[in-house]
Amino acid sequence: MAEARKPGFSDCNNATLRRAARSLGRFYDDALAPSGLKGTQFGLLFQIHIGDEPAMGTIAEALIMDLSALGHTLKPLIRDGYVETFADKDDRRVKRVRLTPRGQAKLDEALEFWSIAQQQFEKKVGAEQAAKLRAALDAVADLDLEMPTAALSP
Repeated sequence: MAEARKPGFSDCNNATLRRAARSLGRFYDDALAPSGLKGTQFGLLFQIHIGDEPAMGTIAEALIMDLSALGHTLKPLIRDGYVETFADKDDRRVKRVRLTPRGQAKLDEALEFWSIAQQQFEKKVGAEQAAKLRAALDAVADLDLEMPTAALSP
């Protein structure tokens, strides 16, 4: 019988990455809690802010999420008056998103909490190591990992 492994120790890239993502996500959620935002909401507000009224499809592509998940995440931000959607002036089928003044103020508030969390993380990990981690994770996110259908059959 194989020796039992300690929890969290795995050769599976997916399991290890998800474990780290849950841990780091919890850390940032806790740091952002005083702002009333979750890490996912903060990330979405920031993406909208830097996107200059981006199309929903553009946001979904940048965050590697499908449109329905994006819509689900946007709903409370729209409800709370932080974000508004509107039709593109050249193609009314395209829905664009922008921060409201209230949303910009909320993002500014949350950025202060995020900054503290970012500094704490980089203090523990090291700024250079944190930058390398972000670069490695960006490279993984940019990989074309689509499995050919034929390779999936036994």
